[in-house]
Amino acid sequence: MEERCPITDSSILLIESFCLSSVRFRGEGYQEGFQRGTKRGLHNGWRHGASHGANLSSEISFYYGFAISWKCLLEHQSDDRSRKRLRALEALLNLTQKFPLDDPQSVKLQEDTEKLRAKFRQVDISLTRCSHNNSLTLCVLFL
Repeated sequence: MEERCPITDSSILLIESFCLSSVRFRGEGYQEGFQRGTKRGLHNGWRHGASHGANLSSEISFYYGFAISWKCLLEHQSDDRSRKRLRALEALLNLTQKFPLDDPQSVKLQEDTEKLRAKFRQVDISLTRCSHNNSLTLCVLFL
């Protein structure tokens, strides 16, 4: 009497399909997870970029407003110090107007930002030194 093997071709196919479905589902799950992660990463990256762009734009706008306000206050002064400060303010205005706001990928963005901040510090120090020594003291209190 010949014994029959309990494993048939159909049961082998069933086991293979079970093993392969595990691999297939893992691959499909990975692809779906990767796509979701990509979408989430793009969204988070966009929000992060928009936030930093808004902060930088706000900072540059502050420098511009600061320079315009002081320029209006100093342009009627005729002494040498005021003329020197006006030139520094013009340089600050020039830097704010030439700032590459439309190109966030600019290689010089960090360098331009550092130059602008340094020029602002220089102008701010020269103006706070002069404001206590002349008639602009009252104006400084209101800025």
